[in-house]
Amino acid sequence: SCLSKLSSSLMSPESTDTSVKSTSENNSSTDTWKKAWMTSPGPKTFTEHAYLFFKGVGMGTADIVPGVSGGTIAFITGIYEALLTAIASINSRLVLQVLRLNLKQALAGLHLRFLVTLVCGIALAVISTSHLMHYLLTEHAVQTWSVFFGLITASILVVAHSINKRFTSFPALILGAILAYGITGLIPLYTPEEPWFIFFSGMIAICAMILPGLSGSFILLILGKYAFITAALRNPVNPDNLEIIFIFIAGCLVGILGFSRILRYGLARWHDYTLALLTGIMLGSMRKVWPWKITLESQIIRGKEHVLREENVWPLLDFEFGIALLLMLTGFTLVMLLDKISRQRA
Repeated sequence: SCLSKLSSSLMSPESTDTSVKSTSENNSSTDTWKKAWMTSPGPKTFTEHAYLFFKGVGMGTADIVPGVSGGTIAFITGIYEALLTAIASINSRLVLQVLRLNLKQALAGLHLRFLVTLVCGIALAVISTSHLMHYLLTEHAVQTWSVFFGLITASILVVAHSINKRFTSFPALILGAILAYGITGLIPLYTPEEPWFIFFSGMIAICAMILPGLSGSFILLILGKYAFITAALRNPVNPDNLEIIFIFIAGCLVGILGFSRILRYGLARWHDYTLALLTGIMLGSMRKVWPWKITLESQIIRGKEHVLREENVWPLLDFEFGIALLLMLTGFTLVMLLDKISRQRA
């Protein structure tokens, strides 16, 4: 009798209507390009787009500075996990939907509204502020690095505050700090120009860009491929350079799609340990953003000086030191205010 009741309930008009209604709702959500676009995860209002766009501007500005990562700004502004999730939406299911020409369904599942808004902000910053940041780092290096030092110091505290099991995850923090401290002190190497190493360089550089505290351009300098890649980008029409660019981009795509999933899984499965590791990486990278330093070795690449080796020194207690401390405090306070606003909105 129980089976007959279950069978009759499953075959009842109400359940059939509900099933049909649910299916029709899913189909109607993607029956037009506009609906598919609005169904895809991401900001919906103009204000939300503007907030995300300016966060992208901050990430792009940070990526220009050697030794500072856009991933750090993503952490500061509270979009790091959303960024990893958006990148992870480019998956095998999406590829299958595209191959089957289910383009509207593919669009609905892709975090394209998030990615487009963020990437537009990053691109605008890279194009518009590169000359400004070069000027500031050349003419007002101590003051510029002081602002970044304050920003990253506050971001370390903000991220560490999100760690629940601080004692048990402390070894992961130490590991991250040692790793970042060692990487930022490496001397650039002479490396091969074979396709496999170009691919490998793309994978490593893009992973560094989404890790807070590590700069992709700095990693390319260490791998000895910064001048090689930038030379190819300056003349992409050349067939040999075009091949180099494609191989490098392929490495970047594989790196970011794979590594973002690793980070996302780590945050979901071992949240505290992963956050502690990332906090340690930011802590160790403070070696690179210390405002007072002397250059030991540099190289002119495409008309610009790139530091290969430098040494941190203690500052003089003068008027410039006071200005630097004030700028550090300004950067520190800005991050704390952003964190307070984001917590209130949450």
